[in-house]
Amino acid sequence: MNLMKKIVILLSLAATPMAANAVESLAAAPAVAKPVEAAITPPAAPDAATAPAEDGAQAPKAAASKDGSLPGYTPMAPTPGIGMPVNKEIDFQEQFSPTGVYAKNINNKILLPLIVAISLFVLFLLFYVMIRFRKKEGVEPSKTTHNSLIEVVWTIIPVVILLAIAVPSLDLLAKQFKPAPADAVTIKVTGYQWYWGYSYPDHGDFEVVSNMLKEKNEVAAGERFRTDRDGPRLLAVDNRMVVPAGVPLRIQTTAADVIHSFAVPAIWFKLDAVPGRLNEKAVTITKPGVYFGQCSELCGARHGFMPIVVEALPPEKFAAWVKANGGMMPAEIKAKKAAEEAAAKAAAAKAKADAAKAEAAKAAEAPAADAAAAPAAK
Repeated sequence: MNLMKKIVILLSLAATPMAANAVESLAAAPAVAKPVEAAITPPAAPDAATAPAEDGAQAPKAAASKDGSLPGYTPMAPTPGIGMPVNKEIDFQEQFSPTGVYAKNINNKILLPLIVAISLFVLFLLFYVMIRFRKKEGVEPSKTTHNSLIEVVWTIIPVVILLAIAVPSLDLLAKQFKPAPADAVTIKVTGYQWYWGYSYPDHGDFEVVSNMLKEKNEVAAGERFRTDRDGPRLLAVDNRMVVPAGVPLRIQTTAADVIHSFAVPAIWFKLDAVPGRLNEKAVTITKPGVYFGQCSELCGARHGFMPIVVEALPPEKFAAWVKANGGMMPAEIKAKKAAEEAAAKAAAAKAKADAAKAEAAKAAEAPAADAAAAPAAK
């Protein structure tokens, strides 16, 4: 009995600090919950390329219209069920890149039939053994051992199955990491806590900063809020990553603070954004449209509020969007650079000609001065 009392006392003493810690944690909970609640609303759209250094600090606001439109550009309305998650969907999203179509076909036409066939075969064997060799029947199973035919069959069939899976899978892997062609449009994606920045080095190196749009009841009067035209709740953004459709894209990812991951399921694209590192992957979006994604690397308190929206436009509309953002198309940049080089060459040639004229004039004046100075010297 004394031993039991000692055990109870020891357990009580051990539980006391645990209870105290629990009370302290409950007491501190409101103080922790407050910043997490505040973190649910994303920072305002910044207009600078750098992210705030302090955790939770809001980025400066960028001037924008009420619906995100610009001169010559109006954001495309998304198509319901396309480029976005669908309620009760059990398949991959419809794919809009050649790699995505190929990958989905591998899954639906090779992997799933193999999985179903193997599962049904194993299920048939289980039921056959359970019924055929149950004790009531009194049938004795075969005691066959060292059967060469059986051993060859159960070795060859799994090898064939593995080859049927490995060959297209390795081909898909090679396609996913095939380098972008030289004429691909380069877009640099930078992950910040907690928003995205999209730079266009081929078009004047301007940057578009993208934040999640809040709901109407979450913004002050006069501020922009999400509408159905922007996209689904928690997926719509104020400024999209606009790209040309049907053109190879070279997407480069990096991060300013922690590791993020740029992922858009409908174009079969996922690439980590790592601070101090530039990752690169090529993709071609085959059809104009609006495609939604999210950061898929746990990056902090607002990780779940860091959506991605890729808007693929026909090339002529993409050119209008670039112009509206103060950029230029590569041909215009090349022509401008050529004109500047020609002007610089002309200026250099003129300066050289002027210098030669000055030198010739100086040379012509020298004999006259010598002739004038000779009588005086005499």
